Amino acid sequence: MVKVKLTEKLDSEILVVGFGTVDKKLKIEAGPSQIDTAALLATLIAMGASGKADEVIKLPGKNCKIIAFTGLGEIGSGIEVETLRRAAGAAARELSGNKSACFALPSKSVVEISAIAEGACLGSYSFHEFKGNSKDDNKQALSQVSVLTKFATTAQAKEVAKRAEIIAEQTFLVRDLINTPPSHLTPISFSEKIKKLAGKYGVKIEILNASALKKGGFGGIIGVGQGSVNPPCLVHLSYKPAKPKKRFAFVGKGITFDTGGLALKPANGMEAMKADMSGAAAVVAAVFAIAQLKLPIAVDGWAPLAENMVSDTATRPSDVITIYGGKSVEVLNPDAEGRLVLADALVKATEVGKKSGGLDAIIDVATLTGAQVVALGTRTSAVMTNDDQLCDQFLSASAISGEQFWPMPLPVELRASLDSPIADIANIGERMGGMLVAGLFLKEFVDPQIPWLHLDIAGPAFNTGTAHGYTPVGGTGIALRTLVCLAELACSQR
Repeated sequence: MVKVKLTEKLDSEILVVGFGTVDKKLKIEAGPSQIDTAALLATLIAMGASGKADEVIKLPGKNCKIIAFTGLGEIGSGIEVETLRRAAGAAARELSGNKSACFALPSKSVVEISAIAEGACLGSYSFHEFKGNSKDDNKQALSQVSVLTKFATTAQAKEVAKRAEIIAEQTFLVRDLINTPPSHLTPISFSEKIKKLAGKYGVKIEILNASALKKGGFGGIIGVGQGSVNPPCLVHLSYKPAKPKKRFAFVGKGITFDTGGLALKPANGMEAMKADMSGAAAVVAAVFAIAQLKLPIAVDGWAPLAENMVSDTATRPSDVITIYGGKSVEVLNPDAEGRLVLADALVKATEVGKKSGGLDAIIDVATLTGAQVVALGTRTSAVMTNDDQLCDQFLSASAISGEQFWPMPLPVELRASLDSPIADIANIGERMGGMLVAGLFLKEFVDPQIPWLHLDIAGPAFNTGTAHGYTPVGGTGIALRTLVCLAELACSQR
């Protein structure tokens, strides 16, 4: 866990400052550090430094051991909050092997302090749990982040510093869950880990095992998980403050490993399918973060967990299953499994929400389709909805969090491709626009009177490229921060 400290003077052997360009000329942005920039700037220019994003250059300092310069890019028209967040994260990544660093990036408000603290914390991540003989060779991430600021003693600044610690703690939980190999993360071990944490955060938990799921009629989760020796389960988290202003339900896809079932995936890239539970991880961590922040928002988190494997008991193409609530589905493709477990959980979440006084919104999060990556790439997630106002609120939350989401349509003309001659609906339809078709499938299991968002995070959830900003290789933790920001925005609404 990373600790955040606000300070008015340098308190580390490492000082982090920014640098970028104004009209193509290099400029150092050292915040309140008051360092002599002239000689340092000349050295950077002589080294051919560019000041671009993700560039980090370390030089010896006079009053500290190291001065780390982190790229801000073009800053002539001002420095955006997300630029500060990413620059702090990039520096933190490059400073692995050190215990602490003091960040003196330019900040004129508590919002910017929050971004610097959050970025530095998010960049201070490492995952070495499964290293054996080489574990000692791996550099540990920063354990303390100091932010140099004139606002150090203000209550608001202290509040955002604590928030940054919480966001990092829960983001690390998401990343750790995603990075854990499927040999060690099964539906049951996932649920047991969450159960241990729930009490710590004051969150109630209920776990429906395979027997309860069969008895309850959860055909989607059972149908996907029946081919595996590791049985499926459904995790239900509940955080209910005394006087909630809003009531949300979060539903996350939790396929702990996806072979594609009898629609077996090709070997190339299958190793990344341990990340197919990213939605479930984001959802449970978001509930924990909301509880830690003591937000007056009631939240139910649902994580349908299953392993999609190949065996003689696996669901076959053309099998018909019955989703919780009674709607039948013809499973034309066992590799379109995420929507099946989500369908069960969406119906159950709606049922529980209505009994608890109604839902203001239901949001599902899933690494659902390869079509999302084709459409939006690996850094931008998709948003689909039945309520434009909720979508606007979510995109406002996304702008605050710095996570990239883009609204996508649910074209009515694609719905007919999901028709089945023998069941209520098929689990796949038109190939073109596959991301949208998947969204239309899920829409069938959502009460049209309840505002709903579907987040497809297939590409951004797992970084198979190079690290950038505060984003490491592997699990990223996408969606968690925006879900928390959405809850925070809801607190300010009447």
